[in-house]
Amino acid sequence: MVGHMTDAPIRAHVAVIGGGIAGLTAALQAAKSGARVTLLEGSADVGGKLRVSEIAGLPVDEGAEAMLARRPEGLELVRELGLADAVAYPGTTSAAIWSRGALHDMPSGHIMGVPADLVALARSRVLSAAGLARVPLDLVRPVTPRGEDVSVAGLIGARVGEEVVDRLVEPLLGGVYAGRAEDLSFEATMPGLADASRARRSLITAARAVRDAAPANAGPVFSTLTAGLGTLAQALAARLVELDVTVRTEAMVRELRRTPEGWRLTVGPTREPEVLDADAVIIAAPARAARRLLQEEVPVASAELGGIEYASMAIVTLAYSGTAFPEPPRGSGYLVPAVESSGVKAVTFSTTKWPHLIDGAPGMVVIRCSIGRYGEEQLLQRSDDELKAMAMTELARTTGVIELPVDVRVTRWGGALPQYSVGHLDRIARIRAAVAGVPGLALCGAAYDGIGIPACIASARAAAARVQDGLTRRGQSETTGERRL
Repeated sequence: MVGHMTDAPIRAHVAVIGGGIAGLTAALQAAKSGARVTLLEGSADVGGKLRVSEIAGLPVDEGAEAMLARRPEGLELVRELGLADAVAYPGTTSAAIWSRGALHDMPSGHIMGVPADLVALARSRVLSAAGLARVPLDLVRPVTPRGEDVSVAGLIGARVGEEVVDRLVEPLLGGVYAGRAEDLSFEATMPGLADASRARRSLITAARAVRDAAPANAGPVFSTLTAGLGTLAQALAARLVELDVTVRTEAMVRELRRTPEGWRLTVGPTREPEVLDADAVIIAAPARAARRLLQEEVPVASAELGGIEYASMAIVTLAYSGTAFPEPPRGSGYLVPAVESSGVKAVTFSTTKWPHLIDGAPGMVVIRCSIGRYGEEQLLQRSDDELKAMAMTELARTTGVIELPVDVRVTRWGGALPQYSVGHLDRIARIRAAVAGVPGLALCGAAYDGIGIPACIASARAAAARVQDGLTRRGQSETTGERRL
């Protein structure tokens, strides 16, 4: 605004599009750097895939339920928000695989399903005799030719056999990406193993190198918050309010245009458009939304973003009386290979994995069933009652549960998980190169460098740092003095 003079310089205005964990973190970082920040979220609430609600009186996450504890960004943010005392770790991480009609313990010494310990693999009985015999051929086979990238199934299947892909690798990737091994990028989804395998002929030898390089006492792999991981988003949103960040929900950004001073955003429905001007913009929305917003101003990045596909899924959460099971569920849960799936791809025994949950309801058993992989949209078109029945049928065959649940919740996540398909890293490099030439613009979120919470936090911090650096350089280049009110 132009009006009376004051000694206070105008603070740069940063608009953040998207209110998931990446957008919330980017807004926090921008506000801490001194910017005036407006966060715009198209849905009715912020948090994205971080959401918690009660089932049978217990706070249970509807989306992401854990974050990596061995990457620092997540726990750093938790401590910054004053939630350190609420951190909880799994009571067990012992998981199983449903294979050939039975539950088998996940073999120890594997790297995302690629075996490093052949004795442990044999003891698990996950593979058939023929599949097990195929694995050690990797140690003597010649080098498998590969270019800059290859599919997970293509390389791992060629080295240790298709059965390892089908019954170990694919279920693990399905749990993380809801994707398919024949489509996913080996370089993007298994970067540590990809690096180790470049200098080694054998994939088993590479897996052993990764295993041996891991710290002996690295601590728990995962962590959560006692009131649900969704409370991380709630705490972030509360901190933004404390920092005078404007947080707007049901504020869909329909158009993004460059102006001589920065950017102009068109917000809201076509019949009642609102114009918002900003010095810089951070797009923390999914790739499809980013593609639409950049179509006119950064067409190269827009086209590349259009190539990132997404998987949909549903989570059915069931609460049972402990007496419903012939034996208490053992371990943290199990994975179901696509070759054996009747729809459910992963099962988490929540009250076994997270013992703090049962403090509020002793004797209760809470289980989460994940349904849907990439390409299974038709499966997810079924009604909530059908998805509930699918989950209950799955648990009946694997746990022998003999009673109906006391409470059930169905949560649908449409287009929730980006697919890191073959060539993903090169695609992201091209997107970044195109965006780098546009002042006052940055992208962040799960579509780029990792879908876990710590990875999204790191992506958001980098985006905020990029726009802040650009704003600083812009301010230093001005020759007419500080802009004032």
